[in-house]
Amino acid sequence: MSVPRSEDATYRFLVWTALAGGLVLFGYLIYDHYAHFGPGDVKYIDANNLFMDGEYEHAATFYNDALRQNPRHVFALRGLANAYTQMKRFDEALTAIAAVIRLEPENACNYATEGVIYDRSGRHEKAMADYQRAVDGCPAATKGMHWLDRLLYNVHERPPTVADRLAYLKAQMRLPAGERVLSVPEVDEQQRPYKR
Repeated sequence: MSVPRSEDATYRFLVWTALAGGLVLFGYLIYDHYAHFGPGDVKYIDANNLFMDGEYEHAATFYNDALRQNPRHVFALRGLANAYTQMKRFDEALTAIAAVIRLEPENACNYATEGVIYDRSGRHEKAMADYQRAVDGCPAATKGMHWLDRLLYNVHERPPTVADRLAYLKAQMRLPAGERVLSVPEVDEQQRPYKR
C-alpha cells in the first residue's frame, strides 16, 4: 500500500520544520548562555567548578585569571577568599575579602565570609563581630545551605549557619577560658564548603 503524495509532503514539511525549530532553539540557547558574560565570567565559572571539586589551588588560579580580566569582579574576589581559606592561607583570604568589602561595603553577607576566615584562623572575637554584622544585615546568612544543594552534594545533615556558629561562640565565651571549646579540627575538616 502506498502513501498518498500529499501525506508524504506534509510529513517531510513537519520533519524539516521540527529540525529547523530545534536548530533555532539550540542556537538561541548558546547565544543566550554566552551573550551575558562579562570580562572574567567564564574563568569565574571554571574556578567555581574547581572549588566545588575540592581543587582549591587550581580554583585560586582561575579566580586570579578572572581578576586579571576584571579586577572589580566581586564574585571572583569572594571565591578567591574562600579558596584561600580552604588552603589555610588566611592572610591572603583576608586581603581578598577586604577588597570585596571595599567594593560592596553595604553587603552584610561579605562580613559572614570575613567572619569565617577569622573563625578558621582562631580569631574568634573578630569572627563573632563579623557574624553579628552579617546576621543583623543579611537574612541569607541565617538560612544556610539550600536543601537542593544538600541533595546535589550529598550532604545528609544541615550544616550550621552563621547564626548557629555565632550562638555557639557566644555560649562558649561565657565559660571560663579553660573550659571553652572553640574549634574541633576533626569536625571542622569534615564540613563541606559551599557557596551561596
